[in-house]
Amino acid sequence: MKADEEASASELIDQKIERLGDWRGEALARVREIIRAADPEMVEVVKWRKPSNPLGVPVWEHAGIICTGEIYRDKVKMTFARGASVEDPSSLFNSSLDGNTRRAIDIRKGDRIDEEALTALVRAAVAANVST
Repeated sequence: MKADEEASASELIDQKIERLGDWRGEALARVREIIRAADPEMVEVVKWRKPSNPLGVPVWEHAGIICTGEIYRDKVKMTFARGASVEDPSSLFNSSLDGNTRRAIDIRKGDRIDEEALTALVRAAVAANVST
């Protein structure tokens, strides 16, 4: 990916956070900070742009997709592409638990984000991607 494309994706994510202007924007911004701090080589991209979602879905990649940051009315959903193969000792995954591949974390208004546990989970997901 070219540097200008990465900057463009980061700008789109900035715009999404700003336009939300509520607790969901704050939660997405916090998750983003944790993800980027957990892995300095993480690349931000935006996928699935369409007329109903012109700013698309934030996606964090390192040797493939690590996770997405989807916005819904009542939650911010972090979907880990290979979550089923990642150890989750703090039991952060609370959604999409019956699939064979993905796992997700639904963050709702008022939820506290466990920074240490999320950092460990992101690093485990990166290790899983790098090892294949």
